This record gives sequence, structure tokens and C-alpha cells, in this order.
Amino acid sequence: MKSFSRREFLGTTGKASAATALFGVGAQAAQPASASESKQVPASDKVRIGLIGHGGMGSANLADFLRLPTVDIAAIAEVDEARLASGLKTVMDARSKAPAVFRDFRKLLERKDVDAVVVATPDHWHALATIFACQSGKDVYVEKPMATTIAEGRAMVAAARRFNRVVQVGTQQRSSGFFQDAVAFVKSGVLGRIRMVRAWAYLDWKGDIGNPPDEPPPPTVDFDMWLGPAPARSFNKMRFHHNFRWFWDYSGGLMTDWGAHMIDVVMWAMDEAPSGAASIGGKFGFPSDIRETPDTQQALIEFPGFSLVWEHMIGCGQGPWSREHGVEFHGANGILVVDRGGWEVQAETDQLAQPERVFRMTPRPRRTGSSDFHFDHVRNFVECIKSRETPAADVEIGHTSLIPSHLANIAYRTHRRIRWDAASETCVGDAEAQALVGRKYRAPWTLPVYQ
Repeated sequence: MKSFSRREFLGTTGKASAATALFGVGAQAAQPASASESKQVPASDKVRIGLIGHGGMGSANLADFLRLPTVDIAAIAEVDEARLASGLKTVMDARSKAPAVFRDFRKLLERKDVDAVVVATPDHWHALATIFACQSGKDVYVEKPMATTIAEGRAMVAAARRFNRVVQVGTQQRSSGFFQDAVAFVKSGVLGRIRMVRAWAYLDWKGDIGNPPDEPPPPTVDFDMWLGPAPARSFNKMRFHHNFRWFWDYSGGLMTDWGAHMIDVVMWAMDEAPSGAASIGGKFGFPSDIRETPDTQQALIEFPGFSLVWEHMIGCGQGPWSREHGVEFHGANGILVVDRGGWEVQAETDQLAQPERVFRMTPRPRRTGSSDFHFDHVRNFVECIKSRETPAADVEIGHTSLIPSHLANIAYRTHRRIRWDAASETCVGDAEAQALVGRKYRAPWTLPVYQ
């Protein structure tokens, strides 16, 4: 088995940064359209975008939307004044035109000069921001993981359909040519019957986040608005920017953070709904830090025709096939392995009725393609705003692809195997597990539900 270096599998020509690995943004720097290029596009052909949240993915999204001369950034909403100022500067530097700025994103949604929004908030805000945007008649690009619960995801789908909105989820592999080719190869049947799939994320560029005491929130942050529908808690800097994803109030840990990407590829290729899940793990790598979600986790997701094995470790970088992240489709004839750097096929072996072991198919060498697929995903969204076609990662895709990750976390938190009815989207015979299909919102926030 060939071993690939970190440099090779990321598909870069230099040392890969943690940001590139996290965002899946192209290896080349995102170059905004110049003010002169932007002016060449008639105002009637422009798509006016409002950005909600200017953190890690908010800034990455902003950079790629600014690369499109057909896009104007009309407004930015952000509860942190420092991040708001940073976003304002980015737009001014690129276009010499200041967007409107808000601390409360609901004010942004009231504007008639905003056609669509990018929701790049912490995960616990994704559902409400998306639904409110749909209610306001705006299309939405929402970051992954799409929702913190299955019930939120279904409510987002219902709102998008009720208000006839284009909603793209930020699982950018769907717009990658080489991921599309890999999925097509899996679907071709050449690999033979696939009975086991493995997906993983081993991130050595994340580690101990410490255990600092609570403290007053910074005066430049509207912390109550940041909490929104989540439970009221004291401010802690390690429960806040970026690290919010390690706490159940706001997200689902690495299981949803990277499971949203890798398991989405599984769902895309295999086209089946899960029927159950079991999961084990814990805080084995960094037992004393403040993180709640497991830094080490394994999950078994049941499907009618195959088994899915998920595994992640924070603080380690050598996963299966010596890859930091990836998906392995294990067929009777061969094994396809894909990650953000490319894909290849290894041959399976057969010794039945043979004097010596033989290979069942011809291996295929590693195939690569453009690493700029985050930009391609952004461009797909803008094109669909104009055409009203279904985007590459439609809201229904984002919802159903995230269900296995949610089920794994429900199994982990209840310490038992979960049986899942995909038709009704309910946990079978388990009231405690069913309660985790949704979550309670802090007053006065409520989740709008449409039929």
C-alpha cells in the first residue's frame, strides 16, 4: 500500500496550513474582483449578498464571494465589533465601497438591497438565521454542519420549500470535479458490491484548549445575542470563537464538524438512508481540558446494504491509509480512497480456487484536480440564485447527509445503540434518544416549523 505524505494528499506545492485543511479553500490565494471589474457588470446583473458572521469560515466565504464580479457585498452582521470591522475593511479594500454593518442580523434581513445571505455563524444559530432569511425572501448559503439537531435540519428544509428559496449548504466537495468523478466511479459498480465504508478525520493541528475560568464578556461583544437560542451561561473564552464546536450547546464536536464533509461523500455515493447507530469514545487525548465533545470517537452507522465506520482523533494526524481525513469505499473487487487531494483505487485479492492470490481488478493511480472547489461551490450558489436551479448541495442534501453524524452523537450521549426510522425521522422505542432529535430553545427564541 502506498503511503502519501501530508503535503501530497492536500494537493499543495508548499507546506499546508491548518486553515487550508479546515476550509478546503484553494491552494492559491483568493483574489477579489477589482473595483473596475465589478463596475463592468451592470447593477441589474449583480447579486447583493449579506454576510452573517465574519469568523473563520465567514472570512473565507467573503473572500471567495468577492472574487465574483457579479457579486456585491451589501451588508455584514456580526456580534463582535472587531470581526465586524475586519469584514468591513476586507470589502472596502476589495471594492472601495462600504457595506452596511449591523450587530443584529435581523436588521440585515430587513434590507431590500440584500438578495441572499451567507450564514457563517456558530452552528447553534444556523437554523434560525436560515429560516428567518427564507421568510424574508432571501436565498441562503449556510455553513456546515447545517444544524445542531435533526429537527432543526428538517425545519430548514421546510422553510426553504415553503418560501421557494435556493439554499446551498457549505459541503464544498459537491462542487469538486474529482470528488464527482470518484463518486461516479463508486456508482459505476466496477468496485463490486460495497459492504463496508470508512470515513475519518485525524487532526493533529488541534489540541488541548485548556480550562480557563469564566470571565466577563468583552465589551465589544453582544454575548447575549451570541448565545441566542442556546442556554444562558457565563462567558468563557474557550467556549467562544472557533472552540464553540466542542460544546453540546453550540455544536456536535468533530463528529458533525468533519462528519458533515466526509459522511456527505458517503451519502452521495451510496444513496441509502441509515437505520441505526452505535458509538463509543471519550476525552482520552486531553482529559483535563474544558471540551465536552469527545476528542476520540468511533461510530458504527447501520444502512440496509452496508456498514459505515467513522473514526476521529484530535491531536493525531495519521488516520487510515496514512491520511488526515478521507473516505474508503471497500468493494469486493477494489477499494476507492478519496480525500481533498484526490482519489485512487487499490485492487482487492482473491485466493479462492487459486494456487496463489490474484488481484480482482486493475488498480488506478491517484487522480487529482483543482483544489479551488470552495470557490466553485460559491459560484454554483450564485449561478443558482439567477437560474433558480437546485444547487449542488441543496438544503435537503445537507439535512439527510448530516443525519448519520447526529445519530452517532445521540448514541454516544445515551450510551446505547439507536434504531432509526428514516421515513418518520424518529428514534424507535427510545424516548431519551428521541429528545435529542431536537433541542429546547432559550426564550424568547422559538424554532418556526412549516409543513
